[in-house]
Amino acid sequence: MYFGCLYSNMHGIIKRNLEEKIIDQLTFFPVVAILGPRQSGKSTLAKELAGKINNFLYLDLESISDLNKLNDVELFFSNNKDKTICLDEIQRKPEIFPVIRSIIDKDRRPGKLIVLGSASGDLLKQSFESLAGRIAYNALTPFTITEIESLKEFSLNEFWLRGGFPSSYLAPNSDLSIQWRDNFIKTFFEQDIPQLGIKVPSLTLRHFFQLCAHTTGQVSNMSKLGEILNVTHHAVKRYMELLEHTFIIRLLPPYYKNIKKRILKSPKIYLRDSGLLHTLLGIPDFNNLLGHPSLGQSWEAFALENILSELNDWNEYYFRTSNGAEIDLILEKGLEKIAIEFKASTSPKIKPGSFANLEMLGIKDLWIVAPIEGMYELKKSIHVTGLLEFINTMKKYYH
Repeated sequence: MYFGCLYSNMHGIIKRNLEEKIIDQLTFFPVVAILGPRQSGKSTLAKELAGKINNFLYLDLESISDLNKLNDVELFFSNNKDKTICLDEIQRKPEIFPVIRSIIDKDRRPGKLIVLGSASGDLLKQSFESLAGRIAYNALTPFTITEIESLKEFSLNEFWLRGGFPSSYLAPNSDLSIQWRDNFIKTFFEQDIPQLGIKVPSLTLRHFFQLCAHTTGQVSNMSKLGEILNVTHHAVKRYMELLEHTFIIRLLPPYYKNIKKRILKSPKIYLRDSGLLHTLLGIPDFNNLLGHPSLGQSWEAFALENILSELNDWNEYYFRTSNGAEIDLILEKGLEKIAIEFKASTSPKIKPGSFANLEMLGIKDLWIVAPIEGMYELKKSIHVTGLLEFINTMKKYYH
């Protein structure tokens, strides 16, 4: 059953967190962008907005008939000047942005245009620069834990295993979920990447993606990755940026502010969706995940992505010195700093030296995020918490 941006299956109904924010933006900004990976729900969200906005017109630029309607962009906008126009998969026609800027400057009516794209503003930088000062950006990720935790049959383990892409998470059974993820990966490299005009052999980029899966949660070593792929470290850097700007991997920068010790300065690599990670690692079910050598990295990537997707107004870093002292995640906003460790254990332990790391960084409390329900204090200033409880606590006490 389909309910616009409300996904429904036997478990219940899922509403996206971004909806109210976007409706608010449409009352002020002429252009609103919704960017995110393919199949994350952008089109579905737009169609839900259509039921709440008067004179809404939706074009899918992957449809030849819709694409042809923009052969004369000025004439199309003039003929639909009182409508809110939604252009889906805008990366298919980036050359229209300068024309759109001219049209917007003649009529800066709020809510004039919604653009949906599967590539970041940085990748489409030249196009989006023409709309500077006229556009509000939103990142739509796959499902996050606060969007689905209220479902009648919500299972953290199933969410962790399948990941957050709606079709993967809501698939009727595990086999269909795995098939969907296999097809997503194949389509992404064979069709989506070429459509962006990126000339990298799909097999090379897919091999690199596979390496990212096996090194998720680790500090990137571009020279070593280049040796494996038989390409230069400059090519590896380009591949990283490409996958980051198409929302498939996350590069977590190091924290090195006012630190006198030698620290690592390369980013850490994470696959953003745990379901895709498990597909690439050949993990079919939760029992196999529990016995896999990458269990800890999988939990870290899954929990970190949910935290950063939900708490996107914080700056994020990792910390690691050359002698091995480390903190998995540091969140910083203004004068507030939060330290987080990820443990794939229901009885997590703290590392020796954790207090020294906190003191060095001027952080009072350490949060250990584990696959549990609830929250308790392990020692003074050391809190053990479930993922959902941590996110809700941060939203409640750190606005």
